Amino acid sequence: MFAGSGDLSTANIDKGYVLIANKGEHTLGIVDPVAMKQIAAIPENGVTGHEVISSPDGRYAYVPIYGNSGVGKPGTDGTNVVVVDLKSHEVVGHIDFGKGVRPHCPVFDAKRNLLYISTELENSISIIDPKTLKIVGSVPTGQPESHMFTLSHAGHLGYTANVGPGTVSVLDMDARKTLAVIPISKTTQRISISPDDSMVFTSDQTKPQLAVIDTKTNSVKHWVPLDGLGYGTAPTSDGKYLVVAIPDKHQVAIVDLATLKVVHTIPVPATPQAVTIRPDNKIAYVSCDQSNQIAAINLTNWSVNLIDAGKGADGITWAVAN
Repeated sequence: MFAGSGDLSTANIDKGYVLIANKGEHTLGIVDPVAMKQIAAIPENGVTGHEVISSPDGRYAYVPIYGNSGVGKPGTDGTNVVVVDLKSHEVVGHIDFGKGVRPHCPVFDAKRNLLYISTELENSISIIDPKTLKIVGSVPTGQPESHMFTLSHAGHLGYTANVGPGTVSVLDMDARKTLAVIPISKTTQRISISPDDSMVFTSDQTKPQLAVIDTKTNSVKHWVPLDGLGYGTAPTSDGKYLVVAIPDKHQVAIVDLATLKVVHTIPVPATPQAVTIRPDNKIAYVSCDQSNQIAAINLTNWSVNLIDAGKGADGITWAVAN
């Protein structure tokens, strides 16, 4: 069902690697997308990181250590971010919050050379200087359980998915304040933004539908029906498609961003979670945590190839080759 050529040759591939947070074994996986295999699994000192981001130059990876709990549930509260050198495959630094904040979603602002981390227990986005690994500020979200975060391409606005309240906070990243709180549903998960910054996407966790937020009005302008509850999403950089993980159906939905309709539904292994798109827009990589695999979806012929990852494969991102 998942076999296929997928055109994963080196002919047109943007040189780089797929990084995967193997939360079930507390490692950061480095995947060679040409060889179609995980080539390294770097220990995170026995604690759980759910998400990962690469520095824009591909030199370092940053893994926030969330803890062993789920959102809003009891458990340990992570206090730091692990910094991994992607050349040496070693942990080379830590960002220490000094207390339990459940750091979770990392986002880079390459233009300002800042790293943002959602700090869930503080209802905020923390601002990090990646050169010094120091916390240099924060932006309040005005809501609890600000779990995931996305940034406008100019870096002026941020958007958080606030799980328990079922809202999205709109943040002024320059003034470091909350501009608006948008109601979505009883509970919501994950978030992404269109390449032209006109739409923000988040998944309703009470009904099989995707909320499309108009960033001019800061309101939900459209609902996209799905076959199941949506989760992680990522748009192609050409603005053509949005790739949506649907864990309860073991599927990935492809939404046409011109029509805001699902145009393809693709079976993948158990419980797809997060999505990253290869920079040339030819392949979407989807983490599938219960199967410990990554589904590599060809965005031209819709074939799927599978890559073995670590236990509990979750957060996923692309890293350019350094």
